[in-house]
Amino acid sequence: MSAYQPIENIVIAGGGTAGWLAAATLGNIFANTSTQITLIESSQIGTIGVGEATIPPFIAVIESLGIDLVDFIQQTQASFKWGIQFPNWRKKDHSYFHPFGTLGKTIDGHDFFQCWLKTLEGKEAMPLMAHSKEAILAEQGRFFKPFEAANTPLASAQFALHVDANLVVKYLKRFCEGKGVKHIDGKIEKVTTHPSGDIASLTLDDGQLVNGDFFIDCTGFKGLLIEEVLASGYEDWRCYLPCNKAVTVPTQASEPLNPFTIATAQDAGWTWKIPLQHRTGNGYVFADDYINDDTALSTLLNQVGEPLQGEPQFIPFKTGIRKQPWKSNCLSLGLAQGFLEPLESTAIHLVSKSLALFVRMFPNKENNELLRNEFNRRLRADYEEIRDFLILHYCETEREDTPFWRWCKYEMPIPASLQEKLDFFKRGGGLIPQVEALFQPTSWYAVFEGMGVRPDTYNPTLNALDANALGKSLSAGAKSLQTLANTQPLHKAFLEQYCCAPKP
Repeated sequence: MSAYQPIENIVIAGGGTAGWLAAATLGNIFANTSTQITLIESSQIGTIGVGEATIPPFIAVIESLGIDLVDFIQQTQASFKWGIQFPNWRKKDHSYFHPFGTLGKTIDGHDFFQCWLKTLEGKEAMPLMAHSKEAILAEQGRFFKPFEAANTPLASAQFALHVDANLVVKYLKRFCEGKGVKHIDGKIEKVTTHPSGDIASLTLDDGQLVNGDFFIDCTGFKGLLIEEVLASGYEDWRCYLPCNKAVTVPTQASEPLNPFTIATAQDAGWTWKIPLQHRTGNGYVFADDYINDDTALSTLLNQVGEPLQGEPQFIPFKTGIRKQPWKSNCLSLGLAQGFLEPLESTAIHLVSKSLALFVRMFPNKENNELLRNEFNRRLRADYEEIRDFLILHYCETEREDTPFWRWCKYEMPIPASLQEKLDFFKRGGGLIPQVEALFQPTSWYAVFEGMGVRPDTYNPTLNALDANALGKSLSAGAKSLQTLANTQPLHKAFLEQYCCAPKP
């Protein structure tokens, strides 16, 4: 057996959310050990904060670092999020909601969604989202007091955060200072490799040489290490998701302070609205084959509703994934790894999920081909799952009012993996389970129903149940949720009382 050669120096190239989350995660793990974490970033290079919305797993990431959630919320001007509202996707003047959490409970061993399908035969049927506590709380604009929700249906409610990405970076920098992470302000001018092809060192613009055993590329779309040096390759998914550019602009805080993200379908893409305590994040994700920059910006500015707090910024992007996100002794993260439009707020999740998977397969200095191959396989599965879920928002549209939406409805190619899910669901309302899938059944049910996709029938094992009686039972549960939610404080009032952020 060869001698074990542990990694002693990990170098992170680039900052931003991806770089500093990597530094925080690894710095926390290797605090008080001989392993050194070094992050290199140039203060001359700005960061891209496209996504300011998160999903529930991010809460667990923050708490796993030992960070106090209330302090984090205050210092990042965060607000709460129950899910995403989707106006105009299925058709104009129609809106649906994708909540976190779960829908109802099993009834006599039957899946709740199947029971709900059965109630559609009777006279007591209610909308699917009437059975989601997160959707009800969002509709009422409320957040709940966790310490008063014990032993109630609200106790299992799942939430996420809207955050200021730049403030998150500052927060994580301060956290890393206490974990022994070395921070170097400099621009990478040269990358030196070993004869094997592994990266050996980085030379900075001031001549400083930074050696490393392992490198993490957080240099954005360019992929300085993973692509320009190691030539990992990139798989472009624009054939599936045509949007390739975003324009963003912050505005003053909006009223009411909604506890959800709004993603509104537009003529050639969609706009987002993310409410924070101190401002609102706005953006238009669009396909420049169908609209020019001036029209996209005009559309966004006509809809923001509040005074601007900064200049609009255009960000081109290419949807897809590196063919080898981990190659040689280099792991790519964030935009250097791949990009999926922020429709379901998955960008930060993919960074934290990549880090969690990397930690589970943590390498040494020796040949790590088996680890790399398995990591890349699993990560690709994660990307494909999210890609398919995003495509579902587009391909089942009923809209035909613009060339963009006609393309989505009639010409958008559907991956075989998504087509199988569609066919399986339409047959009897079933879902194909996946190991470690991000989007659980509630997510698929919400978007299927929101986009008007219903199965041909329900599971025949429910034939013995009476639809009207079942409907009354579900209706009583939904009304109870409404009453319970109505006793909770408004979202803004909750923030002001328990985690009000200082004025910027």
